[in-house]
Amino acid sequence: MRVAIAGAGLAGLSCAKYLTDAGHTPIVLESRDVLGGLVAAWKDSDGDWYETGLHAFFGAYPNMLQLLKELGIEDRLQWKDHTLIFNQPDKPGTLSRFDVPDIPSPFNVIASILRNKDMLTWEQKIRFAIGLLPAVVRGQKYVEDMDKYSFLEWLKRQGVDERVTSDVFIAACKALTFINPDEVSATILLTALNRFLQERYGSKIAFLDGSPTERLCSPIVDYITERGGEVRLNAPLKEILLNADGTVKGYLIRGLNGAEDEVFMADSYVSAISVDPLKVILPKPWKLMEFFQKLEGLEGVPVINLHLWFDRKLTEIDHLLFSRSPLLSVYADMSNTCREYANPNRSMLELVLAPAKDWIAKSDEEIVAATIAELEKLFPNHFGGDNPATLLKSHVVKTPRSVYKATPGSQQYRPAQVTPIANFYLAGSYTMQRYLGSMEGAVLSGKLTAQAISEALPVANSSNLQTLTRPPATNAATA
Repeated sequence: MRVAIAGAGLAGLSCAKYLTDAGHTPIVLESRDVLGGLVAAWKDSDGDWYETGLHAFFGAYPNMLQLLKELGIEDRLQWKDHTLIFNQPDKPGTLSRFDVPDIPSPFNVIASILRNKDMLTWEQKIRFAIGLLPAVVRGQKYVEDMDKYSFLEWLKRQGVDERVTSDVFIAACKALTFINPDEVSATILLTALNRFLQERYGSKIAFLDGSPTERLCSPIVDYITERGGEVRLNAPLKEILLNADGTVKGYLIRGLNGAEDEVFMADSYVSAISVDPLKVILPKPWKLMEFFQKLEGLEGVPVINLHLWFDRKLTEIDHLLFSRSPLLSVYADMSNTCREYANPNRSMLELVLAPAKDWIAKSDEEIVAATIAELEKLFPNHFGGDNPATLLKSHVVKTPRSVYKATPGSQQYRPAQVTPIANFYLAGSYTMQRYLGSMEGAVLSGKLTAQAISEALPVANSSNLQTLTRPPATNAATA
């Protein structure tokens, strides 16, 4: 069975991988000249990598870890000490750690909270633990029901005071969703906390040993192509062409550099592009359907990722750090955490600016200047005095619409992978699956889509994919 997949991010690539396992032949069509979607990376003129985001892998990512194992590349994850590290704004240059002992869950996480003496009082710890009990005891149904509240509202309902939010969860919310606790759905943070509490190594963090494009996406492409599939770059989806019955007739691919448009015809079709461009390109007849109308309740959140190279080492810490800055979310010195980016003499900080809605339109120079001002607080020993650290170069990567904005009530708008259109499916972390908008959510969505296609389309009924020059377009929407 031939399946055309629009989008070579993790959702599209994982969908293609699992389709090949089921005996199908996927053709992945990517609009850009780079793999990865929201995990894409590029090399600059100096040969240094810069990425779309700061990608941390958690032990609570079973589908991602299984994918890496199936590809034979699980050794590319560099696991860090089982701890969560927070900056302390009231004590510039100092850190607070939640060291997780190697004992069964949930006692390991509980012990890490109880042993931390820097950020929460005993009363706050007890109140928060009591507040979490319903989520742990009553399970995922309770967690889903809490989507009507923001996480800040949920904390207040549990009697947890404002300091717990400001000390811990502003940083956690910005790291996981790129928005603050008063904006994010309680379901999202409770889901993450449940995974961390129920899985022994759920909160343990790893970094990839190089760029996601080369070290993660390229092996998936190799796996697909070695089994008869295809991945094509520079193939932007222009229209979804329809048959008279409303099913998909083909994908119209825009010709670049003067080339003619092409139509790819397959047995089944998948959109693995983000929800925002999908809403634009949906055929007009589909926009009248309730299933697709619900997508209007979802939108991507703006994200800014920065890479800053300095003339010296700012830190020797080999881990992800929660900045607790009003501007920054998380950061890491990639010269310590990533084998390919290693440098014993100089730091390359990768940082996430969040929330980014007020910054996405600003110039790179303004963004870098504001970030440096925050770094002066995080690293006072290196930016004060007569010989401050010098910024050698920088890259700013803006994503105006990243993962879906997980505000209260948004769960009801997340679609299933199976649509009302018989031969059209969705993949992407915004679709309904147990994980939030994340790498794990993208991989799981791709797997679920592949499973749905395999159940609907027996391998024996496969037909040939056809590539045609553009016919007259009928019943199609133009992007």
